[in-house]
Amino acid sequence: MTHLWLRAETRPNEERVGLTPEGAKSLIDKGFTLTVEEGSQRAIPIDGYRDAGATIVPEASWPDAPEDAIIFGLKELPEEDTPLRHRHILFGHAYKGQPAGQRLLKRFKAGGGTLYDLEYLTDPDGRRVAAFGYWAGYAGAAVSLMCWAAQKQGGIAGPVSTYASSDALRADLSARLDACGSDRPNAIVIGALGRVGTGASDLCAAMGVDVTRWDMAETASGGPFPEILQHDLFLNCILARPGTPVFVPADSLTADRKLSVIGDIACDPDSDFSPIKVYDRTTSWAEPALRVCDDPVLYVTAIDNLPSLLPAESSDDFAGQLLPHLSTLDRLDQGVWARAKDLFEDHIGKVTA
Repeated sequence: MTHLWLRAETRPNEERVGLTPEGAKSLIDKGFTLTVEEGSQRAIPIDGYRDAGATIVPEASWPDAPEDAIIFGLKELPEEDTPLRHRHILFGHAYKGQPAGQRLLKRFKAGGGTLYDLEYLTDPDGRRVAAFGYWAGYAGAAVSLMCWAAQKQGGIAGPVSTYASSDALRADLSARLDACGSDRPNAIVIGALGRVGTGASDLCAAMGVDVTRWDMAETASGGPFPEILQHDLFLNCILARPGTPVFVPADSLTADRKLSVIGDIACDPDSDFSPIKVYDRTTSWAEPALRVCDDPVLYVTAIDNLPSLLPAESSDDFAGQLLPHLSTLDRLDQGVWARAKDLFEDHIGKVTA
């Protein structure tokens, strides 16, 4: 009998969840054992899981879960040095040389556990089977426009927080933009044909922002791309990987430019393959904008859990995409799970003590 353990998220401002009560009932009806931790910040109330037939346990009790339990969460585990003995499903951010990711892999190597990285659950053609991409793009474009609006009024964007719905987000953003008068920026979205880029473009269109949509065809030359600097906003929706062109080189800070806000929605600044070379760290909910140049002013916003601004809608969307694959957890030697394990074993084999 497959035992899935839904852990609580511990990261601040992380209210998302990868399994809804409806999905929980579906798994239980298939014969799965489901344990759900109480979560002090989960957007979906615990009662729905209890009514579905799940066993409810205290928050953060997963380290004592039975050996055969598969621990499922979204964001990172608490930063400790304890070995990881279980099989874990999460976004590990561990395969591009990230320092925190390397520490995570060392914990798996020490404990003998396995990472099934949600970013690398793919179909046979290499396409991801479940992603928060659309809502990351949607929220990332919104925060970028908040940064632009604050800049237009001579300030810097203040803290951001969750919204009950995308309607509420758009209403708040409209008020901020209206406070700037009739002026609206223009934006260039790179990766516009993907889920992230589609979300970013949709939000911009809803706000009356003129959007230039670029994808692989427009960036095939490898750069440089002076057109980016002639837009008010640049929204990067391309994952950093080997061969990704540099969109904003370091010398852009001294170049002739109109660009005043970069929304690095893909947000991988500590990767060697980052296409944006004017900053080196993520921004936060408390301080969403990082000032990287004074003359002319240039801000970067790079929040790495953007869909959490819309936790209910993004959770429902992602959970729906993932559920058919969670239903196959009783066949870990096949399909998406086998491919994810092969990738993990390739990387864990390179880890040194």
